[in-house]
Amino acid sequence: MVARNYIGGAFRDAQSTFEKHSPVDGRVVALVHEADAADVNDAVLAARAACDGDWGSMSQRERTALLGKVAGLIEARFDDFVEAELADTGRPRAAAREFDVPRTADTFRLFAGLAGSYPGQTWQTEAPGISAVNYQLRRPAGVVAAIAPWNMPMVLLAFKIAPALAVGNGVVAKPSEEAPSTASIMAEVFDEAGLPAGAFNLVNGFGIDSAGAFLTAHPGVNRISFTGETRTGAHVMRSASERVRPVSLELGGKNPAIVFEDADLAAAIAGTARSAFYNCGQVCLCTERVYVHRSRYEEFVTGLKAAAENLVIGAPDDPGVQMGPLISRKHRERVLSYLEIARQDGNIVTGGGVPQFADARDNGAFVQPTIVTDIPESSRFVTEEVFGPVCHVAPFDTEEEAVALATASEYGLVSVVWSGNTSRALRVAGRMRSGVVWVNGWLIRDLRTPFGGVGLSGIGKEGGYASLDFYTDQTNVCVKL
Repeated sequence: MVARNYIGGAFRDAQSTFEKHSPVDGRVVALVHEADAADVNDAVLAARAACDGDWGSMSQRERTALLGKVAGLIEARFDDFVEAELADTGRPRAAAREFDVPRTADTFRLFAGLAGSYPGQTWQTEAPGISAVNYQLRRPAGVVAAIAPWNMPMVLLAFKIAPALAVGNGVVAKPSEEAPSTASIMAEVFDEAGLPAGAFNLVNGFGIDSAGAFLTAHPGVNRISFTGETRTGAHVMRSASERVRPVSLELGGKNPAIVFEDADLAAAIAGTARSAFYNCGQVCLCTERVYVHRSRYEEFVTGLKAAAENLVIGAPDDPGVQMGPLISRKHRERVLSYLEIARQDGNIVTGGGVPQFADARDNGAFVQPTIVTDIPESSRFVTEEVFGPVCHVAPFDTEEEAVALATASEYGLVSVVWSGNTSRALRVAGRMRSGVVWVNGWLIRDLRTPFGGVGLSGIGKEGGYASLDFYTDQTNVCVKL
């Protein structure tokens, strides 16, 4: 794979390139052209021209039809997207085939349809001697910088660019340097679909002193949507504040789960194994803190340990594989450093190391699913996001204690409540300090619902009409009668 920049309707080489290595076996899987400041400037200008020109002025029906065509072309290149996703991330093939590619196509269809039914509002104003009607106008915000992460690169990039394009913005997308390949194919799809030049632009590179920093600092950008690590998000927010530009930040999480004594324990164990270890724990929604009623604690830990040890770890096409590698060996070193903290501060029930394969996979970035107990709540392993297949499990005695433990975090992205008592589950859900609460389940995501965290987990909401609100400017028109 050669990942080039796509600017103003044309693919463009860059003066500098870098290599992307497979997290499965370390081999080079892509040569990536790194955009410089001039490339980013050209991309922003092209996006502005498209928004002010053919794309922004196009009828909603025409835009909806073109984005529907994009969805169809994604499905037509199904296998290409799957192979690119596996090369970059090492996810099990089933995950890419059953979720990543279908979800991406569905995202474009959904937001194209929502934009066509986007409701406006009117108000009739009556006061002594005054009669007026107010109505709401919406127009494209302008140029959108869409900065996507590496953990689910295809799905999360689509979640940003589909609504932004659906309402007529020009988009400059920057995928993660760790996962550039599906974005490159996406540019080919937009090109084939016949979107006006500049409606979609792609710049590759890193963050600091590279394409990411050039893009967020560019004065021509009107909206920034960023998903990634909290410290980087804070830098993006500072950059945006200099020109008072709206940002949507979906950042880290240290997500809790509460398991009450009346929960279906088998379901809670299976659900927590999934929420802790899915995608090797590299999902911002993954559970890293688990609080279990003391009466079920030992049984829960025993069951979760068995579930972790039964997970099949390996390459995308290994028989029965359930968990792939971390995104890179560099990220693995970070995760392993937290496992060393856990080893010093608590008790590692299972995992805590690197699996051995005695083949090329030993050059990859694999790590064992890890469960930790008997660790202080003040430990950095408990308070900081690890972003790997890890969780700590601790007992509680009362509902008040469970809520206090679960909400004792600066993060607030998602929470999970497991209980057979609906009244209690809903009561506790209402007390969670997070953007999403799942009751007796995990990762049930309806793209029409608003999504976003609180605290260090981010600012703003995207999803459904909330996305369209973010990517449009609104004007109130008042007509005196």
